[in-house]
Amino acid sequence: MNFDDSRVLVVGGAGFVGSNLVKRLLRDWDPQILVVDNLLSAERENLPDDSRIEFDKASINNAVMRIGTDFDYVFHLSTYHGNQSSMADPVADHENNLVTTLNLCERFAGSERLKKLVYSSAGCTVAHKTHDAPVATREDAPISAYHDSPYQISKIVGELYLNYYWASQGLPAVKARFQNVYGPGEVLGAGEWRGTPATVWRNVTPTFIYRALKGMPLLLHSDGEVSRDFIYVDDIVEGLLRCATDGSAGEVYNLSSGGETTIRELAETMAEIVGGDVELQVIPGRPWDRSGRRFGDPTKARVELGFEAQTALRDGIAATVAWTRENMERIDAAVNRHRSRIEALAETAV
Repeated sequence: MNFDDSRVLVVGGAGFVGSNLVKRLLRDWDPQILVVDNLLSAERENLPDDSRIEFDKASINNAVMRIGTDFDYVFHLSTYHGNQSSMADPVADHENNLVTTLNLCERFAGSERLKKLVYSSAGCTVAHKTHDAPVATREDAPISAYHDSPYQISKIVGELYLNYYWASQGLPAVKARFQNVYGPGEVLGAGEWRGTPATVWRNVTPTFIYRALKGMPLLLHSDGEVSRDFIYVDDIVEGLLRCATDGSAGEVYNLSSGGETTIRELAETMAEIVGGDVELQVIPGRPWDRSGRRFGDPTKARVELGFEAQTALRDGIAATVAWTRENMERIDAAVNRHRSRIEALAETAV
């Protein structure tokens, strides 16, 4: 694996995963990187001050024609973050999740230089919808015709577009199905208001850490027995890089830990690491979320990419708690930008 002298496009590169990917590329190699990000759910300051980075504040939908195709690798990480935002505004999800993918396919199909286009898909698009004991979801699992959110629909249709362009025009695309990524660098409230409190309270891990550090209760839907497959951001970045260098064009790979962790187990682990009196509060389940329990099967990625998640959950949580403490002022500033809107919604609900 070597990205020296490579020209790399990272779409959504100022986001949580994207910025960690950019930092890894700059740390270990000497590439030239173009980041295209409209900062809808990201912050410019996530990216380091480095002369090897060029930043274009735009949607790739608007930038795709002007940036050219002179790239060795494209990482397509932009998204309309995430399920609840997509339900609040399906049209915005379509534009930011799916139209972006189609535009990139059109632009890079036939590129002579491109070695690989790596697309961030989502494990929830194929996971069996169950609250009973799940089995590890394989890459060839059946795809349901009924999904829980526009986000899930746009992610799986994005895969179908990539399959079409691979089969018809040889676009060297690889799909990476993310499980629940967590780790340093995820700023609650980053970007613009997107209509719901999920703008701030986005993924469960940073939300729980922030609330625990602030002395707020950790809210457990359905008694916390919902489960997910948690994977540390450094491991996701490694998986993305291996998809780029070792992944077979046209294929899809689970980037997962392969382990099932209930949300209650996550909260209890977090409470132990944070210390003090952390309250766990049970609230009703989310009626739209039928994927009560799920985790991914990492076998294919291990065999074909040599990829295996290395970070134990407790170690990853401890590192993320430490990062959150160090960056609390910055996170508070992002959260507070949206506080008046969240309070207004709460008053309306009452």
